Amino acid sequence: RLLGSVAMLYVNPISGNDAAAGNQAAPLKSLTRALRGVSPGTVIRLAAGTYDGANGEAFPLIVPPGVTVSGDETSQGRSIAIAGSGRYNSPTFGGQSVAVLLQGDAQLRGVTVTNRASGGTGVWIESASPIVSHCSFVNCGREGIFVSGTSKPLLANNLFSDNRLGGITLARNAKGEVNRNRCDRNGYGLSINDRAAPLVSENQILENRVGLIVAQEAQPVLRRNRIELNREGGLILRDRAAPDFGQAQDPASNVLQANGLFDIQNQTPFVLVSSGNQLNPSRIEGRVKIVISEVPATQPSPGTASFPDVVGHWAEPFIAAMASKGIISGFPDGSFRPEESLTRAQYAAIIAKAFQQPARKAAIRFLDVTSTFWAYNAIAQAQRMGFIAGFPDRSFRPQQNLTRTQAILALVSGLGLPGGNPNALRIYRDRALIPSYATLAIAAATERRLLVSQPQTDTLEPLRDITRAEATAMIYQALVIAGQANAIASDLIIDPPLTNPSFADLEDHWAADFIRGLGRQRLIAGFADGTFRPNLPMTRAQYAALLVKAFNPPPKRPERDFSDVPANFWAAAAIQQAYRSGFLSGFPDGTFAPDEAILRSQALVALVQGLGLSATDASVLERYVDWQQIPSYAKVAAIAATQHRLVIATPPGTHLRPLSATTRAEASAMTYQGLVQQGRLAALLSPHIVLV
Repeated sequence: RLLGSVAMLYVNPISGNDAAAGNQAAPLKSLTRALRGVSPGTVIRLAAGTYDGANGEAFPLIVPPGVTVSGDETSQGRSIAIAGSGRYNSPTFGGQSVAVLLQGDAQLRGVTVTNRASGGTGVWIESASPIVSHCSFVNCGREGIFVSGTSKPLLANNLFSDNRLGGITLARNAKGEVNRNRCDRNGYGLSINDRAAPLVSENQILENRVGLIVAQEAQPVLRRNRIELNREGGLILRDRAAPDFGQAQDPASNVLQANGLFDIQNQTPFVLVSSGNQLNPSRIEGRVKIVISEVPATQPSPGTASFPDVVGHWAEPFIAAMASKGIISGFPDGSFRPEESLTRAQYAAIIAKAFQQPARKAAIRFLDVTSTFWAYNAIAQAQRMGFIAGFPDRSFRPQQNLTRTQAILALVSGLGLPGGNPNALRIYRDRALIPSYATLAIAAATERRLLVSQPQTDTLEPLRDITRAEATAMIYQALVIAGQANAIASDLIIDPPLTNPSFADLEDHWAADFIRGLGRQRLIAGFADGTFRPNLPMTRAQYAALLVKAFNPPPKRPERDFSDVPANFWAAAAIQQAYRSGFLSGFPDGTFAPDEAILRSQALVALVQGLGLSATDASVLERYVDWQQIPSYAKVAAIAATQHRLVIATPPGTHLRPLSATTRAEASAMTYQGLVQQGRLAALLSPHIVLV
């Protein structure tokens, strides 16, 4: 069986051998061999070197659904070069010269791709939804990435440079997102054609021949892009293209300046509406209507991270962090107006930007929200994710101010937090004002440190309209709970009552503080007889339930059916969430083994993979006298877990015991340390934490 939370294959074109096992000690030589018969959920780790025909690669390299090819994201794959070309017969464009074909939800991260063939494309995406992140595409004979069919990819944080025809092309009915990429010195930066309608945001499109071409009937949404210094022109619109370039209620915040002959050339029969963009009217050709923004954008202009009227404000760190993430912004005069109220529509717009979760609710057509309303799509997205709902009369009341109770209910619902203990509300002097229907949700929010209140943290004011500052801080705390942001230290975050759960068998136990810490957060419970039984082994199902409760992780891959986990099994939902989020995996025979004890090595691998922790110093394993017992799949995780203080061991911490069953105490302590890494719990002083 292949144990651990994810299958790993290692490839090294210099020292590898295609007849080897493919582990870290005995890597394969070619990516082609690693991709042969690979299973969904596998991560293929590439060492530095060149992956080309001379080293055994056969092109195009086809990455199947659920498989991740990973190099060095920190350098955008500078030292990991995939170079070559092969014939691919596209259902929508016929024969093509392609280096890499991404299928389904495959991922490509941290590599450099080059296809020097005449008409050569680096990566081809055909009716798929892959992720391409932190890669470089250089010196391709045609373009870096071509997206076609009904694809919905996420292309983020990549570099496109010196590609003969262009950086990125999106055609046919492609959608998806093109975010935070840099396109420079290409023929064109981006070309969007046919009926493609992607979201194109926060990209830097610089020093190309032409910055951005939108043609035929394409309808992209353009937000917060910087299009500058392109030799012939910035943005060209052709045929019947109709991009969303901002509206009065939804500023676009693009910057177009210093492009050769023009910044915008509109060749279409339509008038391009521009709202909230930085433009020089004298550098516009064709019909463009510049309108004045009426409401604040939900994201800042590039580089905006602070506002003059929040300097010294209690919410300044939350507002700055959210602005730097591109989730909120201020008004056209540069202010944020932190004490102004927030409407239900504006709140939905921020939620839709902050969270990208799968739909959990059936879509509702609200009678008072028309398809032309500025927040129509955001409201629909927030509603489907489960963050916000309407009223019994099927209205949404978008212009109505949001109360603090409504804002809290929305976040608790969207995060899927279970109801809390009403005893947590005793810290509020005005708890009698909490509506009965909101009691359990506000208790849950209190227990999970979701709430921020000022000037006194013992006053909730549940019926008052929420301010822009308060909403920003609470949404940031929700991102912390979801594992999408680092915690910010603030005395205004409401802490739950400090009552220690009572377990009869924890007195003088080494793990008592860890277990009680999780218990205070309602993340773990004992048995009906009042005991915790800390020395009992923890099963894989129990560990899945603990991880899901502690981290509430978002999905990263599709569901998988396990033959030994029936639908009515008590932990079926938790096992699926732990699997989909990348914390835990099953076995090659299609089982999960829910009632087997989870090994210490497996528990550490799950935490390291699920939390995305890195390993940098292999020498730390030398502190363990039993390091040779660590399974090959777990060695990298053992290094990372040690460096990030996740390892719990009997003092002096010289024995890892990787093949021993994890006790309930050890699992609790490791999970507590994972929450410390996220900044969600205070660090404990314990001799059982292995330090380096």
